[in-house]
Amino acid sequence: MGGVKASTAYLYKKNVELYIAPRLGKIRLETLNAHTVQHFYNELVTPTDGKTNPLSAKTVKNIHGVFHKALQQAVLIGYLRVNPTDACTLPRIIKKEMHPLEEEQVAAFLKEVQGSPHEYLYKIALFTGLREGEVLGLGWEHIDLENGILTVKRQLRKEQKKGSQYYFSPPKNNRARSISLAPSVVLLFRLQKLAQNSMRMEAGDAWQENGLVFSNQTSGYLSYRTVYDCFKRIVKKIGSPATRFHDLRHTYAVACIKSGDDIKTVQENLGHATAAFTLDVYGHVTKQMKRDSAQRMEQFIQAVSAG
Repeated sequence: MGGVKASTAYLYKKNVELYIAPRLGKIRLETLNAHTVQHFYNELVTPTDGKTNPLSAKTVKNIHGVFHKALQQAVLIGYLRVNPTDACTLPRIIKKEMHPLEEEQVAAFLKEVQGSPHEYLYKIALFTGLREGEVLGLGWEHIDLENGILTVKRQLRKEQKKGSQYYFSPPKNNRARSISLAPSVVLLFRLQKLAQNSMRMEAGDAWQENGLVFSNQTSGYLSYRTVYDCFKRIVKKIGSPATRFHDLRHTYAVACIKSGDDIKTVQENLGHATAAFTLDVYGHVTKQMKRDSAQRMEQFIQAVSAG
């Protein structure tokens, strides 16, 4: 499927096979109407057969995206006069609540992660805001330790099919970005290089150099599952079992905003498409900062008025 990533094409295909074809595949194209499609979407969210599990609003939106595009193509080549999905209403998507770590949780996390096989990976993710795939896709060629610059050019992905293989793809939004690293983060990369040198010596001839910053014991790709399972054990120990790896990214963003970084800088460091998106995601943080600012102003007013 041209124009999309392999993983995206696979998901499109599965949406057709699992949902669209079984329920609508026998309906003649010219008889397909908005009422039928709307009923199909409603059944996905609230099944009436008592056997089928309901799908999330986001999943239904993804199915709609595939179906709409296919029918739009049918309109373009003259098989349909109008696209029946245009008149359908989709269920409202409720954003997942983010759970950035509080300062005391960060301190507990850093203490608990000491000695972990992935200690430097977790710390670097926390202090750079990189997505998991971006961390796992980092190559030493992307890091200028002398000048403290990290360039995000790719992410590590895994095919979503039987016998799946790992592969590199561009970062989300297809945008490379550069991040200026704090000196402490540069030190973490240097420590990771030393740790990897020890792994190389221990592996001997089994080591197959591929330039990855984070790898398994023979320089192969480090699996998402390995990183995830170790991470979940750590956050469970600090009393925060619901924390996801992605919450490290949220923790970084909130810390940056609270420290006074402007939204444009935060946006560019995170790799968001627009500053408006960053504000939408982290607006609650800036609102609290404005309330705190108003309170400080009130204290100042009271102090000068008292004289």
